[in-house]
Amino acid sequence: MKRAPVLFFAPLVLATLGFSTLAPQQPSAPHVWRESQKPDNSSVARFTLVGKFLKSPEGDVPNRPALVLDCIPATISHKSEGKFVAGNLLVGIPLKINYIEPEEIHGTSYYPKVVVHYRINDANEEEGRWTPGADKVSSTISKGWVKKILRARSVEVSAHDEHGKDIAVQFDMPEPAPVEQACNLDEHK
Repeated sequence: MKRAPVLFFAPLVLATLGFSTLAPQQPSAPHVWRESQKPDNSSVARFTLVGKFLKSPEGDVPNRPALVLDCIPATISHKSEGKFVAGNLLVGIPLKINYIEPEEIHGTSYYPKVVVHYRINDANEEEGRWTPGADKVSSTISKGWVKKILRARSVEVSAHDEHGKDIAVQFDMPEPAPVEQACNLDEHK
């Protein structure tokens, strides 16, 4: 009767020994631009880079911050080079919108802007005024700014949420070749 308990526990002991000889866990995948098709337009390639919060907003944020670039690759545009369409910084929470007085006043119009501060690599902090997305949880980024950050090692962007609290995000920049080829950021106008 003593053999039954030994036989019962033998598979558990062997399984435990087997787990200890498994290879160590692989490090997480490096940061990469993930390519997909824009949901409402199959001719537009969408490149997404996920970042992380350095200063998290209050409350639950369902997604991590992301840089999203939309481009028409040369294979689809029937041209020799691709074309940059749009860029957005997605934060996932409502951002503080400032109404900026235009340089030249025509009526009573003010431009909605998100005031951001950004640092590329370890350089000095710079300020930008970006157009908010219609959803107010994102901001449009210019082609010039994308060109500026694409070959960086890291990019930090800070802004204020709708309550005036600081938020900051960081992106570890990956190899830019796929984005450069599809978006043709160096095209001359």
